[in-house]
Amino acid sequence: YILTFLTLFSGGYVANSLAIMTDALHMLTDLSGIILTLLALWLSAKSPTKRFTFGFHRLEVLSAIISVLLVYILMAFLLYEAVQRTIHMDYEINGDIMLITAAVGVAVNLIMGFLLNQSGHLHSHSHSHPHSHVPQSNSPNTARSSSHGHSSLAVRAAFVHALGDLVQSIGVLVAAYIIRFKPEYKIADPICTYVFSILVILTTVRILCDTGVIILEGVPRHLNVDRIKEDLMKIEDVYSIEDLNVWSLTAGKTTAIVHLQLVPGSSSKWEEVQSKARQLLLNTFGIYKCSVQLQSYKQETSKTCASCQSSSA
Repeated sequence: YILTFLTLFSGGYVANSLAIMTDALHMLTDLSGIILTLLALWLSAKSPTKRFTFGFHRLEVLSAIISVLLVYILMAFLLYEAVQRTIHMDYEINGDIMLITAAVGVAVNLIMGFLLNQSGHLHSHSHSHPHSHVPQSNSPNTARSSSHGHSSLAVRAAFVHALGDLVQSIGVLVAAYIIRFKPEYKIADPICTYVFSILVILTTVRILCDTGVIILEGVPRHLNVDRIKEDLMKIEDVYSIEDLNVWSLTAGKTTAIVHLQLVPGSSSKWEEVQSKARQLLLNTFGIYKCSVQLQSYKQETSKTCASCQSSSA
């Protein structure tokens, strides 16, 4: 990816083609995703410290914001140049270099799509069990089967994204072919820049939304707080849910704190209730870390105002 990005961007600069440089910019977003994934794996191995008791997982979020801002700065520069070219039309493009560079981009995306497609087939074959039964949601196998499913979905998502990159690269190749043999239609270069800039924005908006939810400590989109409360209330000897907080440390690492009140006379069963609640949060809902607080039943007493108390006295 790094070599491809440098090749495309350098080729676009030498050819004076904004379309190819924008195509390279879109590939930079893919490169940022790979770097963030590697960063997340590295951070997951780091031990928490006395100052950072949750670890350094949110460095991934900071890095995502920085990478997106970098992409937007470069995109703003390319859009500015595209507008200037559209208005003045005083530029020349080396059609030969543009055509060769665009062909390299198409070839790379074809190879990536083929490799991801083969990876998806191998993954689905290696985890297929024709006669197996679906495990219950609270069984230990749920986490493993869920991780296999997420891995398969991640490969499929990457394959679909590679197809999108391939379509974009083909668009650049078509524009390069037109400019190479019909130089008077060089307006195709800034037009491609406009179209691909929209694609870059659509690709990165989801990243900004997800990082915003994490920073604001919102509930991850794949979890439903009402569903979690309903399942917690189904646990035997749970009288009420006093408080429930769910938020993300980073993408894929959700934390929860729940405060439960036990039914009258069941204080001796607190260990069993706590164990069931933890299993529900960790195994069924895939919570990364959770804390379950319990208290015995306390009857609510009506609060009387000070004037009523003084009059009764």
